[in-house]
Amino acid sequence: MPAAISAQGLRRTYGDVVAVDSLDLDVSEGEVYGFLGPNGAGKSTAVRMLCTLASMTAGAASVAGYDVATEGDKVRLSIGVALQDAALDGKLTGRETLTLQGRYYGLEKGSIATRIQELAPLLEMDAIDRRVSTYSGGMKRRLDLAAALMHNPEVLFLDEPTTGLDPISRAVVWEQIRRLNRDLGMTIFLTTQYLEEADALTHRVGILDYGRLVAEGAPDELKRTVGSDVVVARVSGDPEVAAQAIGQVPGISHIEIYGNEVSAATGDGASVISPVAVALSAAGVEVSDLSIHPTTLDDVFLELTGARIEVEE
Repeated sequence: MPAAISAQGLRRTYGDVVAVDSLDLDVSEGEVYGFLGPNGAGKSTAVRMLCTLASMTAGAASVAGYDVATEGDKVRLSIGVALQDAALDGKLTGRETLTLQGRYYGLEKGSIATRIQELAPLLEMDAIDRRVSTYSGGMKRRLDLAAALMHNPEVLFLDEPTTGLDPISRAVVWEQIRRLNRDLGMTIFLTTQYLEEADALTHRVGILDYGRLVAEGAPDELKRTVGSDVVVARVSGDPEVAAQAIGQVPGISHIEIYGNEVSAATGDGASVISPVAVALSAAGVEVSDLSIHPTTLDDVFLELTGARIEVEE
């Protein structure tokens, strides 16, 4: 399948700070690809380079078949972009915002009206003729996404599209992302710090840490590299002692310490949790909580980087 987004050795520095470090990407047409990582990992910088909003320090990239460095105008005509900070004029109404966006892309008056109706599920139609300055944060995010879709782009870039949204608005955005990909075959590139968002929406995910791609693959594939279950012990004493005790239990494949929590990957949590409890007791470790949960992308991130993704609203 042809690549909708391709990058080789993509790099961006700001003085001595490396924001994106030698990034290679190959996103197929019709794929939902996600960048997962904490704030400061380089997700937004990578998106801005691919959208021609920031120059590359090194490397090469193409989007929708056009070279990002030399064919920027063609790239911009082929993509829709909704960044973290919605660039909306509070003096305009929602309808005026969408109409202006349609005109930028050469749509005729009748086509603009049709597109606004088609995008109605994303919009608060009873507020569409109110000034944007009166909109809530969630309404602004959804209007910004609708504006990015006015010209039916080939590739849609979404930079943390649901950060700060209430659960209802988040569900609406999730459903629209699924519909755009399922019904229109639209290629969607999204960045997120929400583990469940990457798990629920993407075909493949790239995990970023300090500007580097540390893992890539389908969410289920990445989770299988850790194990099917994770036993988590929250301890009051020395977590190193707890980790040593748990490590002696057969069936434990990997152990990580994060604060006062000890996480142990295993293929069968139900069969090892009792031996883990016995081992901790024998070692004299005081345990405040012992639980099993299925492997998440956060467990993958923890194994790869030694840290968890802390979500900042």
